[in-house]
Amino acid sequence: MPDIKAEIKKEVSRRKTFAIISHPDAGKTTLTEKLLLYGGAIRMAGSVKSRKANKFAVSDWMEIEKQRGISVTSSVMQFEYNNYCINILDTPGHQDFSEDTYRTLVAADSAVMLIDGAKGIEAQTIKLFHVCKLRGIPIFTFVNKMDRASKDPFELMEEIERVLGIRSYPMNWPIGIDGDFKGVYNRKLKQIELFTGGEHGQSQVSSQVGKVDDQVFADLLGSHYHGKLCEDIELLDMAGDEFDKRKIRSGELTPMFFGSAMTNFGVQPFLEEFLDLAPSPGIVEAIGSEIDPESDKFSGFIFKIQANMNPTHRDRLAFIRICSGKFKKGMSVRHVNAGKEVRLSQPQQFMAQERTIVEEAFAGDIIGLFDPGIFNIGDTLFEGGDNIRFKGIPIFPAEFFSRITPADTMKRKQFIKGIDQLSEEGAIQVFKQIDIGIEALIVGVVGALQFEVLEYRLKNEYGVQLRVQNLPFRHARWIKNEGLDPRKLNLPSTAIIVEDKLGRNSILFENEWSIRMAEERNKDLQLVDIATQDFKL
Repeated sequence: MPDIKAEIKKEVSRRKTFAIISHPDAGKTTLTEKLLLYGGAIRMAGSVKSRKANKFAVSDWMEIEKQRGISVTSSVMQFEYNNYCINILDTPGHQDFSEDTYRTLVAADSAVMLIDGAKGIEAQTIKLFHVCKLRGIPIFTFVNKMDRASKDPFELMEEIERVLGIRSYPMNWPIGIDGDFKGVYNRKLKQIELFTGGEHGQSQVSSQVGKVDDQVFADLLGSHYHGKLCEDIELLDMAGDEFDKRKIRSGELTPMFFGSAMTNFGVQPFLEEFLDLAPSPGIVEAIGSEIDPESDKFSGFIFKIQANMNPTHRDRLAFIRICSGKFKKGMSVRHVNAGKEVRLSQPQQFMAQERTIVEEAFAGDIIGLFDPGIFNIGDTLFEGGDNIRFKGIPIFPAEFFSRITPADTMKRKQFIKGIDQLSEEGAIQVFKQIDIGIEALIVGVVGALQFEVLEYRLKNEYGVQLRVQNLPFRHARWIKNEGLDPRKLNLPSTAIIVEDKLGRNSILFENEWSIRMAEERNKDLQLVDIATQDFKL
């Protein structure tokens, strides 16, 4: 029998689990697609924009994503490349779906920050970067769309430091930034890499490689490009930051790559360098302890729940990030939050909507578990007698609220089922005004576009048309005081008292002024703006 500890150590060392973050339209889903192309997971890439040819991005599996050309939910994909086992978490770029991205980052060991070469740092990138920074995970920067006119690379470096507060180290340097992108200079190998082919991004490109002082490349580039490249290299070597692997691992220095996901230029060099630098799964903090990924005891936490990935079967999957040990199909583990043993009998791995049954998996892997309704976001699963528990995943405060009812009262059962399942995914927060019937629910979302997705999914997945009444509230606060009767509070007339789906008392406010007034009128009142799934009152 093989040494289980040696097997776990070997498998953990070759795993790389990362999320791709960016502002909308920076090309994130396209880059994901091209990494799959180079990993041999797909034969031909389908651009997110290729609607006429009916070639949709593999990671956009939901029908509304194909229609709108945006990602509205995180996708999970696994593939092998050069003996590495790679888990990609492709996240929604649109700010209205940022809560899904925040939760997904909890399951990643590193992040690839995608920047549009012409636009530089954008608003949503800043928000997501700070989430990564708080977690202290390594951040790799890929400057995309270099096939179009782009900002000066030195200007982009300065912008990253000024706006994000992190130093950068260019791993390569672009040749041609005015829509005439020809290739890159690889600083590590001290060589020029010129790209050709790729069938407009549908297949792998070929490259021509050689030294900077090779006359062949001086002739190929022409005196202008060759001369500028030599000047830029000299300036980088003299004035730029030094390469420091320790600072990269601690999130203090971001390796910077230039390329074009659309044409595949620079994608493969980026992938290979990233795999060399990115960390394998590390120690994960639990409440009162730390979990070593090379432990022989299985552990993991649920960071995402998705209903109806296969509408035909009305299924529901819980996505679990494995933190330690070896997962085996059919194993029994302790569901810590529920306090009971559960058998994991239908584990699945993903290529977006395509699934395969998984026999075994290791720390760093993301697998889907069939969920009969027993799992919630933030739940801990563990093998063995110790009662460990991972820290809860934050519930980010909703900023938009609507009162919703089924248009057809005969569809109430389907309405309640759909709302329950979609709220358990974490895409919406559900509140019920106290002392009022359940038929009228209040839904809170982080971004207004989530209401459109909610209506679409209830109609297409549950057969329910909605009546939606927009409400003026912009803030939800949980009441932390134990045993407090919220009906006795002296609140502004515009605030209302509600319960969330776990029966926790909350207050909805229209503005910050109302919150301050409530706190002034009720001196002992303790309000919480960010709770966790296991937050108890």
